[in-house]
Amino acid sequence: MKLEIKNVNKSFSSKHVLKGISCSVESGHAFGLLGRNGAGKTTTIRILMNVFPSDEGTILIDGKAIDYNQIKIGYLPEERGLYPKKKIFDQLLYFAQLKGMNRADATKSIDYWLKRLGMMEYRNKRLDTLSKGNQQKIQLITALAHDPDIVILDEPFSGLDPVNAQLLKDVVKEVIEKNKIVLFSSHQMNYIEEFCDSIAILNDGKIVLQGNIHEIKRNYTRDKLVIRCKEVGKVLMDPSLNSQKINEEEVLIQLDSPNQKQEVMKKFVEEFDIDEIRVFEPSLNDIFVEYAKEQY
Repeated sequence: MKLEIKNVNKSFSSKHVLKGISCSVESGHAFGLLGRNGAGKTTTIRILMNVFPSDEGTILIDGKAIDYNQIKIGYLPEERGLYPKKKIFDQLLYFAQLKGMNRADATKSIDYWLKRLGMMEYRNKRLDTLSKGNQQKIQLITALAHDPDIVILDEPFSGLDPVNAQLLKDVVKEVIEKNKIVLFSSHQMNYIEEFCDSIAILNDGKIVLQGNIHEIKRNYTRDKLVIRCKEVGKVLMDPSLNSQKINEEEVLIQLDSPNQKQEVMKKFVEEFDIDEIRVFEPSLNDIFVEYAKEQY
């Protein structure tokens, strides 16, 4: 299945919020929708979910206008929205039935996810008796219990401790392996890099960069090397090198041109005790800062 957001525009009063947004993702893949607060991410998600329509443009599934009676969407919002005084199973059942499941299938699916997330003991407890991290896991179940075709995760790792973050990572991998479409919206770039094949960066309602993360990084000029060794001080003192310290074991070398890579690598191997040498690539965080900064 292929999801396409095609030439979507949206204005609220005189404010043009989305300006011709187009991107696509296929089943079995995760896509990162990135941008600063106010860039248009939430508006894009709400149009995709049919909360309100776009002014122009279309949402397509396999080249045809999306049929919301056929395509199921699961949504984990950044702002959690469950009922604190209600029993957990009762409201999970309510949301699953609201999304078209019968009671038997909903119960089976809810119990699967409660067990999968280590939450079965809380099945009949009130939500407000749980920790913040466990409440977030219950919120996740509302997004997954009805077996959606498209899963939208808005800041899913926010506030999770390392153990629960790892559990959520395993669940996300499971969802992707089940051939679902996963759409991430997050400011935590390490998770985007871990899960997403492709990204789109929004700035002021426009996509300013999109594509495969690996290919985006490869397109940067490859004129820097990272050297890891125990002789950092010795490397920094070499007058023939344009170098700067990264940390106690790593040095960044600026080359005059990418064509120097082999020559400089050979020099290091011959003159220093090298543990690792690699071409420097910008992190996704570096790329995000470059493309999401204010435009003047």
